[in-house]
Amino acid sequence: MQHGAILTVNDLRKYFPVRGGLLQMVQAQVKAVDGVSFDVQRGEILGIVGESGCGKSTTARLILRLIRPDSGEVRFEGQEMLQVAPAELKAFRRQVQMVFQDPYSSLNPRMNIEDAVAFNVRVHGYGRADARAKAWGVLNKVGLRAEQFGRRYPHELSGGQRQRVNIARALVVDPKLVILDEPVSSLDKSVQAQVLNLLQNLKHDLGLTYVFISHDLHVIEYLSDRVLVMYLGQVMEMGSAEAVSAEPLHPYTQALFASAPSMDPDERIERPPLTGDPPNPINPPSGCRFRTRCPHAMDICAAASPPLLPVGTNGRQVACYLYSATASADADTADRESHRPGGGPGFGDGL
Repeated sequence: MQHGAILTVNDLRKYFPVRGGLLQMVQAQVKAVDGVSFDVQRGEILGIVGESGCGKSTTARLILRLIRPDSGEVRFEGQEMLQVAPAELKAFRRQVQMVFQDPYSSLNPRMNIEDAVAFNVRVHGYGRADARAKAWGVLNKVGLRAEQFGRRYPHELSGGQRQRVNIARALVVDPKLVILDEPVSSLDKSVQAQVLNLLQNLKHDLGLTYVFISHDLHVIEYLSDRVLVMYLGQVMEMGSAEAVSAEPLHPYTQALFASAPSMDPDERIERPPLTGDPPNPINPPSGCRFRTRCPHAMDICAAASPPLLPVGTNGRQVACYLYSATASADADTADRESHRPGGGPGFGDGL
């Protein structure tokens, strides 16, 4: 793996206005992405995981500027990309491609597969013959014989084949970074495995970097090098996939792993990992957004939002006062240790 960050996101924010009344005035705001910061190392797979509505997909669209952020910074190979001219934005989008969740709705039903893939190349200045040659080459790479599938239309393909077309459409312009937004969530398990193995092979063969968004912890564990956990528009925990799955630190991460279905029928969930309803993103709780559902919440959790705190020396970070030496004057070291996974009763019991 090459070293150095290919993508850096700093304090990214996006609030969507909620309008109402006779004059459709702004009455509130949905805080979809609220101060998200992370980097993506060249050659790695960063997995972003969280419940539906936590801001994963919005973050991806903000990076590509498909949605304009309210504030923040996105740097690609050191260059700030949110304020660039249209020509520079077009060049950026050639190097950073996205594969969307629904493989059918993201394809033009009136365009055959060959033309759909070649169109992406022609937008960036290639002639018709060169675009067709590149389309054929990349279709073969994703496991679709161009002479067999090139003239077919989306409705003639299975879900897995359509997603391979979308992957081909992203790769045909030779990107450096690919953002995959729930690319296998609509596929059955056997097809999921095939597509995930294909993505791994393509990453190795083409030297790609991935940002892989999913709500499926098993997929994230299988594919990712590092994991970023989001909740209500904020980052709760970051670390290597191996470390996060072996010892989730944040109570929300512990709950996610505790709620993941087990392959062992003897390991049944006896109690719900989480209680209470998710807060309204229009009016989230003060301080830590998870505190209203957290069994370890302290007074300080309501007073201020915890920063991402380093834990250990391997780049692990967690936004939780349980791991801060200044968490509370009332919570001594022994009490904090008892709340950690494996240190006492809590979400870590079933992991």
